[in-house]
Amino acid sequence: EHGMAMLGPILLLAGALQLLAGRLKLGCWFRVTAPAVVYGMLAGIGVLIVLSQVHVMFDSGPKPSGLDNLVAFPQTLMGAMGMGSAMQAGLLGLGTIAVMWLWEKRRPQALRFVPGALLGVGIATVVSLVMSLQVKRVEVPANLAEAIDWLRPADLLNLADPAILIAAIAVAFIASAETLLSAAAVDRMHDGQRSDFDKELSAQGVGNMLCGLVGALPMTGVIVRSSANVQAGAKTRLSAMFHGLWLLAFVLLLSSVLQSIPVASLAGVLVYTGVKLVNVQALKGLGRYGRMPMFIYGATAGAIVLTDLLTGVLIGFGLTLVKLALNASRLKINLVDLPAEGEMELRLNGSATFLKVPALTQTLETVPPGTTLHVPLGNLTYIDHSCLELLEEWGRANAAQGSRLLLEQRLLKRRVEGRIRTSIGGTALH
Repeated sequence: EHGMAMLGPILLLAGALQLLAGRLKLGCWFRVTAPAVVYGMLAGIGVLIVLSQVHVMFDSGPKPSGLDNLVAFPQTLMGAMGMGSAMQAGLLGLGTIAVMWLWEKRRPQALRFVPGALLGVGIATVVSLVMSLQVKRVEVPANLAEAIDWLRPADLLNLADPAILIAAIAVAFIASAETLLSAAAVDRMHDGQRSDFDKELSAQGVGNMLCGLVGALPMTGVIVRSSANVQAGAKTRLSAMFHGLWLLAFVLLLSSVLQSIPVASLAGVLVYTGVKLVNVQALKGLGRYGRMPMFIYGATAGAIVLTDLLTGVLIGFGLTLVKLALNASRLKINLVDLPAEGEMELRLNGSATFLKVPALTQTLETVPPGTTLHVPLGNLTYIDHSCLELLEEWGRANAAQGSRLLLEQRLLKRRVEGRIRTSIGGTALH
């Protein structure tokens, strides 16, 4: 929409917003994420990775969406039939997955520091070179300095454009959400040090400001690299730092080695990682808390696969709020005859919200005309205006028939937001 020339200014402003949010301690709000949403997010990302990378594993290009990748997989598989380059690439990818799985199951204690992914990619690379397989390999730019597009002072004038400001806010929010949700998910994958969300947000803000200065793509945390670190046995933040340093060192000093690696082998690593992200044990664990958390898990994962990460997570949040609303509106309603003639008691236990208006209406309709109805509020945790008005309306509508409604004024003030004054015929507060 704005062109690559505007990427720098947008990232510079987005990074500044992230840095400000981190300094204002806003990162902690991303911790209020239900486990069902986090595990569903991991599963959805895992499925997306598998669906896209199986195409890459056969030297084919991934499609734009998860559903497109699923529909196109039979075509990719049919195109790889025979012993052409596509099938050779697929076998290298499958071989990488097999090595990683066997290494995880049979790895000697003395060699536990060797990651299975490194071993799998190394073996696949050697096999492809020895057999001179004509498969796609990693491409590395010849000169990184030539790729730098420094931000020009004239570009900063475009920050006055409202459309650019909106784009920067969108980038800041989406990048922050993806990073911090991924951090929350990674924290559930290990028993080590927890992430400092505010520090993470501030650091990403500084990083995106630097990316804007050199014309690089936005910086964001993603689950794939972090989960690969965890699965390789990483324990501290140094693993993430060395992850980046190794990448830089290989690109600068050993680019010829990188150019020998089959792309299909790297895709195999991602397929294996994606499968590991779909944690069936986590789903079983959620089952201990009822069907709703399992439904939220499945809905979040499915929405991510069918739409995108942010939409899927928002759907998961929405379902969680619905669950909270339903739990908060639990109300037991009992209508009891009192010893005195013509008097009854409406016993309410729980939270009386607008969701319980239909049930409360049905109960009030069974009260005989001319009844004095006592409504004690001691067992109520909350009553909203809709339920209160329903009771008052019943008292007003049945006053002509001799009915009376008696509410406890002392407890009513504690149960309803604000001070309520009621002077309705047939209704008494005591």
